[in-house]
Amino acid sequence: MKKNLNKITSTFLAFLVLCSTFSFTVKSHYCGAFLMDISFIGDADGCGMEMEQKATAKKKSCCKDEIHTIEGQDELQSASELKFDFKKQQFLTSFLISYQLLLSKQTTQHTYYKDFSPPDTPKDYQVLFQSFLI
Repeated sequence: MKKNLNKITSTFLAFLVLCSTFSFTVKSHYCGAFLMDISFIGDADGCGMEMEQKATAKKKSCCKDEIHTIEGQDELQSASELKFDFKKQQFLTSFLISYQLLLSKQTTQHTYYKDFSPPDTPKDYQVLFQSFLI
């Protein structure tokens, strides 16, 4: 169980690092107010109403291209930059010790003796001599 949990955790953390460093671009082509094409990996195809350079100067085009770029991290924080002060160290050690004790198996050993005689019981002298205070 513990090995499987470690494998799942390490896979999740590797996937998290991979996703945080990814960057991608979404290109979309609008013709008027309508979305005509969207592309995640290449250029978005036009609607076929592209105008020539000369005509663009005379008349405004109804088409527009939008590019949305989502950038990932370029540099990851190295472990040497982490600074632990005394309070963080104290919390971390108490956290780890408490969970280690919570998850560890504790076995109790019962010792049974075969020839065990019970201890002598003291004598009750009041009952023995029949003397009671009233």
